[in-house]
Amino acid sequence: MSFLRAADARDETGHLISELHGIKLVQILEYLVAAYGWPELDARLRMNCFADNPSIKSSLTFLRRTPWARTKVEELYIKARSAEVQGRPRP
Repeated sequence: MSFLRAADARDETGHLISELHGIKLVQILEYLVAAYGWPELDARLRMNCFADNPSIKSSLTFLRRTPWARTKVEELYIKARSAEVQGRPRP
């Protein structure tokens, strides 16, 4: 039995999740908010946009202007989505 790495996980269309093919930042953020909620996102990533009066619009503005923050959000999305596709619990 081989175990797939997160980097090898594919979505329903067959694209590697790690490539974020066709996924917009707003879709990533909406997925993470639905999966974890604002308080848990703040606890995991420690960003004020998730702690202080959070909204999709304000978070998108911050993430588009802050490359390191966007990278952290994308990495969490890849881990969470890969776990979901592979039938494992979310990290």
